[in-house]
Amino acid sequence: METPKPLAVVFLAVVALAAAPAVDAWSRGTATFYGGSDASGTMGGACGYENLYNAGYGVLNAALSQVLFNDGASCGQCYTIKCDDTQSVWCKPGNTVTVTATNLCPPNYALPNGGWCGPPRPHFDMSQPAWENIGIYRGGIIPVLYQRVRCSRQGGVRFRITGSQYFQLTLITNVGGSGSIQSMSVKGTNTGWIAMTRNWGAQWQSNSALLNKALSFMVTSTGGQTLYINNVVPEGWVLGMTFATNAQFDY
Repeated sequence: METPKPLAVVFLAVVALAAAPAVDAWSRGTATFYGGSDASGTMGGACGYENLYNAGYGVLNAALSQVLFNDGASCGQCYTIKCDDTQSVWCKPGNTVTVTATNLCPPNYALPNGGWCGPPRPHFDMSQPAWENIGIYRGGIIPVLYQRVRCSRQGGVRFRITGSQYFQLTLITNVGGSGSIQSMSVKGTNTGWIAMTRNWGAQWQSNSALLNKALSFMVTSTGGQTLYINNVVPEGWVLGMTFATNAQFDY
């Protein structure tokens, strides 16, 4: 049974003195698909999102090759992809699809010599529903053009806290704007701001004893926008709970 999701209603957004990043230019790469026609095989993965429906990402997702994954710093980013119909007969010309980065495609995937996902190849191992927006099933692998774009999400960011009495892991999901997180800090009852470190994927770690304290988060996106999300976690919380907010990134 899923744990309750209290709603944080108090937050303050601080906008960095920089313009929102422009959409990236089109780049060349390749794409395959995995996970089955219902995308159930794409759940979980190297970003730690587990159930992608609950995390706000749905079935339009992709595992990134090592060069794009950036040791997990790209988790949550969005890419618009189209099949390059000048290079392949397996395209659906004129179609595009926007996917969220939710997993790592291992470097040795598919081929013994480094595979499609080995460096320095930009490759997207997409969910089958996403891939079939742009490619014909029999093609298997297609050349693509891709660009990183702004993420649009329903509702605010969410925090799920696991770990132990000695450390906490905070998974941040449903991130709009840049989609990915540059830095996080946490503040408990009667503490100052405590810098967190990326443990893996979208999981951020604090080594402070914060159990039973009300918690606030300071989160900066890779686009440079900082949100102060105050008292999102009430006193008396327990490990494994998820907390929804009204706060969302614009970039």
